[in-house]
Amino acid sequence: MITLIFLLTFTTTTDEASPVPAHQIFQYIDEHQHEYVQRLREWVAIESDSSDLLKRQDVIKMMHLAEERIKQLGGTVELAELGVQELHNGSTVRLPPVILAGLEKDPEKPTVCFYGHLDVQPATLEDGWSTEPYNLTEINGSLYGRGTSDDKGQILAVLNAVEALQQYELPVNVKFLLEGMEEVGSTGLFKLVEERNSTFFSDVNYIVVTDSSWVSNKPSITYGTRGNSYFFIEIECAKKDLHSGAFGGIIPEATSDLIFLLSTLVDSSGHILIPGIYDAVAPLMEKEKKLYEKIELDFEKKKAIFGIRNFTYNTKEEFLMRKSRYPSLSIHGIQGAFSAAGTKTVIPARVIGKFSIRLVPNMEPSVVIKQVTDHLNKKFAERNSPNSIGITCMFASKPWLSDTDEPLFLAGRKAIEKVFHTEADLTRIGGTIPIVSHFQEVTGKSIMLLGIGGPDDAPHGQNEKINRYNFIEGTKLYAAFLQELASF
Repeated sequence: MITLIFLLTFTTTTDEASPVPAHQIFQYIDEHQHEYVQRLREWVAIESDSSDLLKRQDVIKMMHLAEERIKQLGGTVELAELGVQELHNGSTVRLPPVILAGLEKDPEKPTVCFYGHLDVQPATLEDGWSTEPYNLTEINGSLYGRGTSDDKGQILAVLNAVEALQQYELPVNVKFLLEGMEEVGSTGLFKLVEERNSTFFSDVNYIVVTDSSWVSNKPSITYGTRGNSYFFIEIECAKKDLHSGAFGGIIPEATSDLIFLLSTLVDSSGHILIPGIYDAVAPLMEKEKKLYEKIELDFEKKKAIFGIRNFTYNTKEEFLMRKSRYPSLSIHGIQGAFSAAGTKTVIPARVIGKFSIRLVPNMEPSVVIKQVTDHLNKKFAERNSPNSIGITCMFASKPWLSDTDEPLFLAGRKAIEKVFHTEADLTRIGGTIPIVSHFQEVTGKSIMLLGIGGPDDAPHGQNEKINRYNFIEGTKLYAAFLQELASF
């Protein structure tokens, strides 16, 4: 397991002069936007797919390209090694570097650490892309390419903002934590955060995650994410697959048992049927309720983008709450059952059902695991099947929630008003970013998600993009945010 750590130190002379007017910073950014797009083109060209071991060197190359960009800003570099990643077959492979960077070291200034990732999801033209996924293509103001929105473009926007501020004055101490394994579980990063908590994070006041998108075309700030617990239900009825003509009707089939159990988990409205699962959910307070009323959302556009026939909830507030502040259960698939094209008259000897539950604040993974296990064992006993059952939680991560009245959020809201001339939407997201809750547990720092991705950027999907408008105005947003943060 090998992780490289980059620690950068910049020195900027400060005086009692007034802050540099934002319009001067914004003008610099406008004048250099074509250069910024070219940098994104170079970053997108690297196929840093962390899920493909054959592309591991590309991930490492991507990390070194980021290192080079940071050095161009005048930084010094420290490298640290964490070892290798062990594979299932017993072999090992080098982990990509993790970048830890620092800009400014003035004890009188607040320090903010930006987190992001430089690895991407798999992408090929054959997947259904309209353009080559690793060749940045601009069409009608949109920059298409894998990683443009998730998360290379957002990281570059921060670095470009720092460069623009350096032309005048960097108003706060800035650090970066950039990794190359986020899309496959951030291997090695959790331990690194714990090891560096007393050193790298010791002078950090705030942590900002760039890996997020807006709910609508209106800029948003995220103050909460859901956690996740992923389960396997394994049912076995025989030691080998059986012929349905010879054994159909005379044995309790594993697939039938599994489908029965899966049907007891959630109803057609999305309500989870596991007893006690909602007991720990935090009550909805009036202050939070008002936040949902302010958020913009276009139901019809969202349905059209993703080809959805209808949503379960048709009021904006209920939709937003059900997708972010309440738990949900999703069934993901059945392993071992026949799923290929054609016909096959087989009774699978062993099948595994896969489902996950998104957790919200106050829900403890250990409690949820017990609730799920007790429920499934009870239902299986009621079915009176002679087959064997195994229930396993494959992984669990906690939810995260922050206080929107903290200085970090106040600075973010002021920056959005300055750049976009509108009030920010304060949102929670339904997905999970495990490292965020880990940051909170280990460092105890104030955390915020301030992303610039659009609502239709399609991260992880075909034709991922970031709009040039988001990319350039987002660069201004990060610059304005750092200026605003200096006043707290």
